[in-house]
Amino acid sequence: MIVCAIDDLMFSIRISTAAKSLQADVYFERSADKLLDTIRDKRPSLVIFDLNSARMRPLDAIASLKRDPDLATIRTLGYVSHSDAATIDAARAAGIDQVLARSAFVNQLGGILTTA
Repeated sequence: MIVCAIDDLMFSIRISTAAKSLQADVYFERSADKLLDTIRDKRPSLVIFDLNSARMRPLDAIASLKRDPDLATIRTLGYVSHSDAATIDAARAAGIDQVLARSAFVNQLGGILTTA
């Protein structure tokens, strides 16, 4: 099970289409206020974040997830514009496990979904 904290329609469609073709179990949470409860309920092996999403507040969510002893071991991956060094640094400071440029995320999506 993978939880995606993504509100970008284009990326949601890409992920959903790839997940269906690979028979990967993916759940999209589009509410920042419900995200941690969803993660507690679903117990995913991976949470994917759009680090450039203002609405989903990914940096706050990552920090909260990593501070929670029951959730801290859940793997996190975020994608971001490759030129957004400040967000990359902030995500790493919040405790994210892996950061990818948007283009690398798209290129590696199949592998990400099958190895989660």
